[in-house]
Amino acid sequence: MDVFGETWADHAMRIREHWQREIHEDDVVLVPGDISWAMREAEVLPDLAFLSSLPGSKVLLRGNHDYWWSTRAKVERWAGPSCYILQNNAIAIAGCAFVGSRGWVHPQTDAENSQDALIYLREVERLRLSLEAGRQTGLPLIALTHFPPLLDPLERTPVTTLLEAYGVRLCVYGHLHGNAHKTAVQGNVNGVRYVLTAADYLQFCPLSLEI
Repeated sequence: MDVFGETWADHAMRIREHWQREIHEDDVVLVPGDISWAMREAEVLPDLAFLSSLPGSKVLLRGNHDYWWSTRAKVERWAGPSCYILQNNAIAIAGCAFVGSRGWVHPQTDAENSQDALIYLREVERLRLSLEAGRQTGLPLIALTHFPPLLDPLERTPVTTLLEAYGVRLCVYGHLHGNAHKTAVQGNVNGVRYVLTAADYLQFCPLSLEI
């Protein structure tokens, strides 16, 4: 990521230092996508080993640049026992059910790219499946998405509609970097609290989330 400017200099070292200082073994860390630039298994294993070596349980979600991502069973095997893989399922740990899907670019009009619209609708269905699995646990629902669920506090999208319908308390997301941080919707919108957790926005330091 260093190619994206000085902000990202030594980011892996900074992540490790902040993580080891702030996170304990009984903590849960949410990682909503864009985990590695790897393209295949052999390339991603060192990055997943880096994550696995850090304290705490990690909930991992696929981002749009995680081209290495495969089936849930394979990613679970690659990532190791301290990592929980969120993919069409719900993860019940620490008294919460973690749900979510990657999301996609929101198609604002019928005139926009039809392929993007198909991907978006597929991600909405994956979110619904995950939310339904989470509801079966009877635990409070915490959602992860990679793409922002909304870009304006007044906007309603299929994603926000689902989050509200299932009573999600908190939704964390990433994807927005640099100047795009200014467009992030954060805080309570129709009962759901939205939090941007992009690494550069947080200056590579874990953010404590009160549930």
